[in-house]
Order: sequence, then C-alpha cells, then structure tokens
Amino acid sequence: MKVRAVADYQFGKGVGAKLFPEDIEIQLSPRTGRIRYINLNGERLATLRPTDGRLSLSIKAAQTVAQNIPKAKCFVTVQNDVSQYIAKGGDVFAVHVVAVDDEVGAKDEVIAVDENREVLAVGRTLLSAPEIRAFKTGVAVKTRHGSRES
Repeated sequence: MKVRAVADYQFGKGVGAKLFPEDIEIQLSPRTGRIRYINLNGERLATLRPTDGRLSLSIKAAQTVAQNIPKAKCFVTVQNDVSQYIAKGGDVFAVHVVAVDDEVGAKDEVIAVDENREVLAVGRTLLSAPEIRAFKTGVAVKTRHGSRES
C-alpha cells in the first residue's frame, strides 16, 4: 500500500503498518484522481501533500506514532515550561528544543512532544537537526496543528 511505504520512508521502518491499519479509508482528489486524504473511522489521520508526495499528520496520527512507535524518526522534544503555548498552536523556537532526532532535516514533518512524551503539535521544521541544536534564536518548527487548539 502506497501510504504505508511513504510513512516508512518519511518516519522510519514499520511506522506505516502501525499508523495505517487495514480498515483505513483513502480519499482521492476529484480533480487528479491521486491519493489526497487518509481517514480512519471518519477521522482524518493524514494528508498526502501533492507538492512533494509526503504525509502531513493529524494530531490523532501523531499520538498514535508517539504511543506505539517510540523509534520513529520525527520527534522534536521541547521544554515543559513552553508546552502550553505550543499545544495551543504556537511555533517551536530553537532555544526551547531539548532534543531532536538526528534524521530530521529542514522542511520535514515532525511531532513536537514535551519532556514527558505528550504530543503537543505537528508541523514542519524550518531547520535541520544540527541547525536546531546549534541555533539559540528563531523558529525551529512551524506548527500546523496544536493538540489543544480551540
């Protein structure tokens, strides 16, 4: 299944099978006929971006990955004292990052978690892992969805 292969490539081996069970619903783009949305029980898990063919995760999918696949290569850990701000949809600044997976590159899809491994947000990095570690200013992750957005 294509979406599983994309997930394995993007987040690490074995992520696709755990993230997308057999009973997922794949919604095609009416205009192009390509895969657009991946849903489970009517709830969106991910969107396949047409620009680069990669997945954008929902908060539900991020929680599934965080709970079931701790070795996935897509985590950015932030300080607990800024976790409320990020959970409400705020961007992650480089100075607040305490750990980042080595494989994370610029423009990669990541899951922001606090120091207790609670999912705070999903978004895209603006910097690579070595840059996030080296920089003390600027946005490291542009947040798309926070886990406590109202």
